[in-house]
Amino acid sequence: MTDPQFFKSSYSSNGGDCIEVAANLAVSHGIVPVRDSKNPRGPVLDLPANAFASFVAGVKADGFRTL
Repeated sequence: MTDPQFFKSSYSSNGGDCIEVAANLAVSHGIVPVRDSKNPRGPVLDLPANAFASFVAGVKADGFRTL
């Protein structure tokens, strides 16, 4: 199995409240592992690649407005 290659967004300069994703497994395994950047040895959430892609598209479209 290929190891996940985690990275943070280039927009992550807010002092550490970030997530990291490993997009390198999206095509080969159909998952996008996500973890807390402050706890890299902690739990990893494996999201289905299509669900993660839909989430990112929603964020880009400003589809998650706060109340």
